[in-house]
Amino acid sequence: MRTLFRNGRIINVFTDTVQETNVLIDGERIIGVGAYSCEDADSVVDVSGKVICPGLIDGHIHIESTMLNPAEFVRACLPHGTTTVIADPHEIANVSGLYGIGYMIETSRKLPMTVYYVVPSCVPATEFDESGGVLNAQDIAVLFNDPYVIGLGEMMNFPGVISGVPDVMAKIGAAHKAGKLINGHAPMISGAELDRYIAAGIFDDHECSTIEEALERLNKGQWIMIRQGTAARDLEALLPLFEEPLSRRCLLVTDDKHPADLLHNGHIDSIIRQAVQKGAPVLTAVRMATLQAAQRFGLNDLGAIAPGYQADLLILDDLETMRVKDVYRRGVKVVTDGQTLPFADPQIRPDIWKTVRNSVMLRKLDSAMFHIEPGRGPCRVIRVIPDQLITKEYRTELDLTENNGVDTEKDIIKLAVIERHVDSGHIGLGYITGLGIRKGAIASSVSHDSHNLIVAGVTDEDMTVAANHIREIGGGLAVVCDGRVLADMPLPIAGLMGLGTASEMAEQNRKVREAAAGLGSAPGIEPFMNLAFVSLPVIPDIKMTTQGLVDVNAWKRVPLFADNADKA
Repeated sequence: MRTLFRNGRIINVFTDTVQETNVLIDGERIIGVGAYSCEDADSVVDVSGKVICPGLIDGHIHIESTMLNPAEFVRACLPHGTTTVIADPHEIANVSGLYGIGYMIETSRKLPMTVYYVVPSCVPATEFDESGGVLNAQDIAVLFNDPYVIGLGEMMNFPGVISGVPDVMAKIGAAHKAGKLINGHAPMISGAELDRYIAAGIFDDHECSTIEEALERLNKGQWIMIRQGTAARDLEALLPLFEEPLSRRCLLVTDDKHPADLLHNGHIDSIIRQAVQKGAPVLTAVRMATLQAAQRFGLNDLGAIAPGYQADLLILDDLETMRVKDVYRRGVKVVTDGQTLPFADPQIRPDIWKTVRNSVMLRKLDSAMFHIEPGRGPCRVIRVIPDQLITKEYRTELDLTENNGVDTEKDIIKLAVIERHVDSGHIGLGYITGLGIRKGAIASSVSHDSHNLIVAGVTDEDMTVAANHIREIGGGLAVVCDGRVLADMPLPIAGLMGLGTASEMAEQNRKVREAAAGLGSAPGIEPFMNLAFVSLPVIPDIKMTTQGLVDVNAWKRVPLFADNADKA
């Protein structure tokens, strides 16, 4: 079945030009670009006045972090022009292991979007974590047999790579043996350490937050993934990368994005719009989001409108605003007038479904668990940074006889990370500043990367109510004040994803965010997204785990009170 798209203007990502011409497809493939006529086709689509763009590609995303199940994720992203994603199921693997990865792959196969996967490399992320799943090199090697598994996911254990830890190198060796690429994750390392990291065969990174960091990596041969998600927004700092020749080794990614942002602001199309608004050339941004993403992953038939390429086409009303009218994936129309066409939800194996639906294994909590005993010396407080995943250590003297150290005037509230996979009773306790919360508590089962239960609040009583509510709903987000649940967002799939439609989940997301903001918020902080990364001990400088504080730079546990540092 041949279809001709006539009278349109195509974006040529090879030459950074817009050309008035026709596109002829046969089934899933483009077979011609040029002066083809209606006689050459079985059907004709008139796209007069429109722009034809290659389908957009997100080169690094955790679908679970959208809090949408894969089918709803696709329904949400297709109208924004995303036809391919490279997903890392790292989040659900840390909760449900191989069953979690099986859930993601099984539910993605027949969706009207091309979903490739990279195998999570760090489950658990570090020796400081307590996860619900464990993946070793043998598990990874088996997963590489799946045709939609194209690489090893972000290697976050950069100290392990740099020092040549055997089990880390075994995973990298499995990827090399299978001919798979390896994604990077090594924030703020440079010089000889960066050389050793890259030399292991890790040729991209999405953790650059400064232009200096990005330039060093470009000079050493890495691809740079310019990330603009809900919490981490690196676009503005990395705008110089849109200049030639730097742009030729860059692609656009979201990494983590909440559903309200996804539906209302967009996906990769949103990054293009933001870049253009800040002065970047639109055709450069489109090239980064299409051809170059495909090139990085060796997807040689994606990312362009040319003979032999897969017929993933966007019909745009306007190039500068990337307003998507229709979407074709593999030659089949999947979006019309901005609306995703209906498709069936995938069937899930009962054993997989049972495992991912029962992931919050917690006894009922009481407020005594949140009490912090006084110590000697200044207290280490985690300071969150607006628009960043990096956190800083802030030391201050706290009077624990007054509100057990909580001081809302100084924006210091309590923080807890509670193990939720096997009900070990382990809990890390401390303090956090920068969220701006002045009353109540928030709790979430989304806490990277092990996704234990994380709670931040002003009173132990509200923290207890919030934590127990997450237990009762089987995972999710909750906002509590004066003992009352103000808003929640149930996430019963591994405590990470919901069962509702994209619009329903976006509305729940909006309500919990608004409720959290009502407790107080700091500029540039999205409380739940920022809180989710406070427990991630692979991003500097200091994080909280179920077993206490971790100094990421020193790669060791440290006590809450600095006077006891020699005992760490």
